[in-house]
Amino acid sequence: MTTALSALTAGLVDYAGLFPPAALAMPQAVAAYARHASGEDRAMLGRFVLPAARLDEFAAALDALPAALAPRAEAPWRLSVLAGAADAAALAAQRARLAPRVAIDTIEAKAESREQVRALAEALGAAYTVFVEVPVRDDPATLVAAVAAHGLRAKVRTGGVTADAFPAPAEVLRFLRRCHAAGVPFKATAGLHHPLRGEFALTYAPDAPRGTMHGFLNVFLAAALVQAGAPDDALLALLEERDAAAFTVTADGVRWRGTPIPAAALVAARAGFAGSFGSCSFDEPSRELHQLFPS
Repeated sequence: MTTALSALTAGLVDYAGLFPPAALAMPQAVAAYARHASGEDRAMLGRFVLPAARLDEFAAALDALPAALAPRAEAPWRLSVLAGAADAAALAAQRARLAPRVAIDTIEAKAESREQVRALAEALGAAYTVFVEVPVRDDPATLVAAVAAHGLRAKVRTGGVTADAFPAPAEVLRFLRRCHAAGVPFKATAGLHHPLRGEFALTYAPDAPRGTMHGFLNVFLAAALVQAGAPDDALLALLEERDAAAFTVTADGVRWRGTPIPAAALVAARAGFAGSFGSCSFDEPSRELHQLFPS
């Protein structure tokens, strides 16, 4: 993979195989993560995502792994746990139990009010990196400001298993703008299995309905251009781009329809603004990226 794509995709995919549409059982999801962690695309792999209520299941599945695939203290797995303020004590106990082979360092939570954001910050903000999922159908400025005030991070839901779960490109752009203006890093979740925007099956069922899905390259390249001060019309066009021929990738950066995005800008965006995205598939994003841009 080129330097520019490596800069963009390092640790980009948080593996959420437990969640729809994959909805794997815990042993299968843990085994899949172990396989990805030792595979040739392991540099793209981020955290293992799971609900706090399933940490006991996770520990049992971990203990059942062959020694060659199990995490080690010198190379621990990192977890992103879906939790709420009320889970703080249980999380602390599980964190101590799983260390040093596994590090619970990130929490994902939902909030629909400033009071809920404050409660998350007070219960979890000092011990974890906390991403707060905020609704984006309406302007999220108030909640993003609350996230910023408490030193937390934001999360956007970019899809799901039904067509109406996908926000419009303008809503995604508004979220990116609000986060950038407030100095809030973000992550995304759901619906980003494919590099570029297009029409895809919404689940893995043979008769699954199809819908328009966002592409992870669209979203994360747009985030880099938000940081660079690009205008809204260009950013919306990028979020809606479906043509792989519109992109040129070199060791020095990515060029989209004549607009350069240097590798240094991609590194800066990933380091301080555009964190990662959760996906129930790791094979789809990595395989399709290679197909679009062969090494």
